[in-house]
Amino acid sequence: MSFLEGSPPRVIAHRGLALEAAENTPSAFQAALDAGADILETDVHLSKDGQVIIAHDADLARVAGREGFVADFTAAELARMDLGFGEGFPTLAEVLERFPQARFNIDLKTPAVIDAFVDTVVSTDSRERVLVASFDEASRANAAAQIGNVASSATSSHVLAGRLISAFGLPLGLWKVPPGIVALQVPPTYGGLALVTPQLVGLAKRKGLEVHVWTINEPHQMERLWRLGVSGIVTDRADLAVEVRERLI
Repeated sequence: MSFLEGSPPRVIAHRGLALEAAENTPSAFQAALDAGADILETDVHLSKDGQVIIAHDADLARVAGREGFVADFTAAELARMDLGFGEGFPTLAEVLERFPQARFNIDLKTPAVIDAFVDTVVSTDSRERVLVASFDEASRANAAAQIGNVASSATSSHVLAGRLISAFGLPLGLWKVPPGIVALQVPPTYGGLALVTPQLVGLAKRKGLEVHVWTINEPHQMERLWRLGVSGIVTDRADLAVEVRERLI
């Protein structure tokens, strides 16, 4: 299978669905899948003992209510921390094995996690159901090259190039996007600049790229963006996004 098999519009569950579960935990991922999400979006850091840990923040204050960083603790220690609802930090390997049919959009939060991330994806034979994301182009390119034949999303330089080319009506051939990139994953605006415009969405489609917009939790915004032609909504409320999509299709 390819990562983006099936037709949009896609619901991408941001850290799962954390209504009756802690974010980025197996229960949150299960809740998102039960609600009808197509893709699970998550984030990874490296533990003290070299395990790939599912976590958004580097520090533990917000989700675990304690001092320290993910990198200060072993995977076993992190698993014992109560994030709420009786669950701790899972490893990427555990989550991939627990949800063998699920697709994961995974943000590499630090270059330190790349090698262990690659090993986990390869050893679990998860290439086709993983999308590599990062705000750092070197990290994205490194991980994608090591895994081989894996989907990834564009980083800021590619997004801004596409935005400028679309704004000025320049030739599509000027937009150089590395092989393996299948989507632009962007907020609606950045630094006061509207990123998700009809022109950019149209240009991306001509380039064979999907546009996924984050993080959208209001149903009227979801509807507006899908009517604009974006392919995916990244949301904390996968349940609401599925309801909106059902009204539109």
